[in-house]
Amino acid sequence: QVQLVESGGGLVQPGGSLRLSCAASGSTFSDYIMAWYRQAPGKQRDLVASISNFDNDGRTYYGDSVKGRFVISRDNAKTTVYLQMNSLRPEDTAVYYCNARTPWQTPPGPYWGQGTQVTVSS
Repeated sequence: QVQLVESGGGLVQPGGSLRLSCAASGSTFSDYIMAWYRQAPGKQRDLVASISNFDNDGRTYYGDSVKGRFVISRDNAKTTVYLQMNSLRPEDTAVYYCNARTPWQTPPGPYWGQGTQVTVSS
């Protein structure tokens, strides 16, 4: 079992930046593949980015819409995963969720945070 708590959302102007954080507790953080998903009103929840666990050297994946703008990272000592979001666009507006799974669980994993709202608007 792992508990996830996101923070860092808010209102930002187009072209601005935000950094989301997801603090994990309750299990061995480095064993988990971590991911960020987002869900806009009336739309499905989509994968934004993921980062592999310790055994896979932190390999990353990005959705096409955020490649080159967002960066996912993790600090295993702090049991925290981050999402640095740059060059934000109005279409990035959504609730962002942190997710965790073990390597043998299919995505999305069973562990979710409560979500944090990101609004990109002038």
